[in-house]
Amino acid sequence: MFHGWLLYLGTFVAIVALLLAFLSQRYWFAQAWRFAGRIQHSAWRKGLRSALLALLAGVALMAITDVVQNLGGTISRGSWWSAFLGYWLSSSILSYLLIKIISALDWAWGRLRSAFSARPQVSSVSPAAAGAVARTDGIDQSRRHFFHSAGLLAGAIPFTSFAYGFVAERFRFQVREIQIPIVNLPPALDGIRITQLSDIHASSFMPLAEVRRAVGMANELGSALTVVTGDFLTTRTDPLADCIAELSRLRAPLGVWGCNGNHEVYARAESAAATLFRRHGMHLLRAENAELRWNGSAINLIGVDYQAQRDAEGNRAEMLVGVERLVRRDVPNILLSHNPNSFPRAAELGIELSLAGHTHGGQVRVEILNEGWSPARFLTPYVAGLYQRPLLAPEHLTETEVSSSVSAAGISNIYVNRGLGTIGAPVRLGVPPEITLITLRRA
Repeated sequence: MFHGWLLYLGTFVAIVALLLAFLSQRYWFAQAWRFAGRIQHSAWRKGLRSALLALLAGVALMAITDVVQNLGGTISRGSWWSAFLGYWLSSSILSYLLIKIISALDWAWGRLRSAFSARPQVSSVSPAAAGAVARTDGIDQSRRHFFHSAGLLAGAIPFTSFAYGFVAERFRFQVREIQIPIVNLPPALDGIRITQLSDIHASSFMPLAEVRRAVGMANELGSALTVVTGDFLTTRTDPLADCIAELSRLRAPLGVWGCNGNHEVYARAESAAATLFRRHGMHLLRAENAELRWNGSAINLIGVDYQAQRDAEGNRAEMLVGVERLVRRDVPNILLSHNPNSFPRAAELGIELSLAGHTHGGQVRVEILNEGWSPARFLTPYVAGLYQRPLLAPEHLTETEVSSSVSAAGISNIYVNRGLGTIGAPVRLGVPPEITLITLRRA
């Protein structure tokens, strides 16, 4: 049932994406064709237009080849071509949409101005009236110049900013260190370190060599425990086995543990991921828990598959079903749950720390009036970083109600990792890929 709902949603998104891709590419090709037509020299004009046709044919051929390979199940291992195509499509579609929005505003402004301006009917044009018409034309020209300039600026911003995010920030892995207070943490566990990786998305956008580099950086941190919170791949043709083989290079005294993300669900690879983890001596928890001991004290580690927010009919789904039996009261609990929106329920269950991913921090973060804005805000209040709720607080309490409440039981924490990979657009802006080093402290 859940897979059926995902199929309908995925089909709708794919149709919209294909329509936008077609309209935007037609627009940009037409612009380039017109530009070539302005060249006075006949040979240069014909040569440029021939080059445009050849480029169009080449891009179409490579795109069709990619589609055929995906349909045939050929595994994607990362290629410059696919990554660049992703950059071009994402930036050109966004640029096209912004230009069309500016054009729509220009049209609406013109219509409003025409509706509210008086138009005297005269049989002949006097010098004074001619001057008035000239002034009106001047206003119209100023408006046209303004909206034309705005359109050019809006069209250029996605290409330039995405180019920076594609070239400079996409693989700029950063280690983020944070200390998290844990209620009733035994003295022997004070200072224990956990390394978290998330959202690898091994694909054309994330070559395996970059996964290997991130693993090397994680190993240098020397943590007692390493966790990977889901999304090892993006689509079913991505190299899941190779990705998990790279992750098997991770080293930690308490082992390497993980959970499935939503893209394992989409690719129907949940069981395959668990099998590959086990084959490499790692552990992928699927509604399971395990006791880990460090310096004579225990931690209860819990892991779940992706927690969907909607059921097959689109109704709100209950999260962390069956997890209550896995929670212990005698030792601290750590939950691996890819979707951070499971946090309110985890706090209600008495789980002291949740580790999540899923959001990528929005991949793009911009400053608007000194406020950071991320598209992930549309999906969750838990975009990136550390968040807290009163331990045992009812799940239905809003964030505003929670902020004014106090719990004698203490605080429940969630840390949302910004992930390593990308989806949609192979771009990061203001949200560098992250490896998290977490130090637990006695609250």
